Amino acid sequence: MEKYIDRHEAGKVLAKALLSYQNRQDVIVLALPRGGVPVAHEIAKTLHVPLDIFVVRKLGVPGHEELAFGAVASGGTVTYNDDVLQYHHISEPIIKQVIHAETQELTRRESVYRGNKPYPDLKNKVIILVDDGIATGATMRTAIKALRAKHPLLIIVAVPVAEKSTCEEIAHIADKIICPLQPTLFYAVGAWYDSFPQTTDAEVLNLLKSL
Repeated sequence: MEKYIDRHEAGKVLAKALLSYQNRQDVIVLALPRGGVPVAHEIAKTLHVPLDIFVVRKLGVPGHEELAFGAVASGGTVTYNDDVLQYHHISEPIIKQVIHAETQELTRRESVYRGNKPYPDLKNKVIILVDDGIATGATMRTAIKALRAKHPLLIIVAVPVAEKSTCEEIAHIADKIICPLQPTLFYAVGAWYDSFPQTTDAEVLNLLKSL
């Protein structure tokens, strides 16, 4: 396979690789919204396991927001890319400003997507952590670090596409990674999909409610 049709097809491909976790009481699928939710929905639906979200926000370099100097996760865990911070000479006040703005957006998304729903107990759970792809790896690394503090049994990262070197890096901090497409020349996550529209809040809500 050279490309996925869309996020739903990507989720079906990943679900086939995860069938050994089907119908297990100790398994939960956690999606990184927004783009990870359509992928994760297909996995949770096929495996007959619960679906929830884990919100992580990329900390973008001012003026080059697509480039992450770190990420902040639900619960306040922050990780940094020291190389990016040093290269772009990002000052402490700017770092704090970006963290504050992204934490506000993180809180908004959690409120919109979860409402008053209690957060699941992840202790001794097998977490299947899903996104629509990994670019810099900042958000995924931060998610794994934050989720480790919840004392799960395993963290399995399931993503449709990521650069080969990024997969190797994530494999060192996750218990397992499933990534069918591992190109050496990556470009961007959207390059590996025929259809890659922005996932909306409404779509996220509909998918979360449909399981």
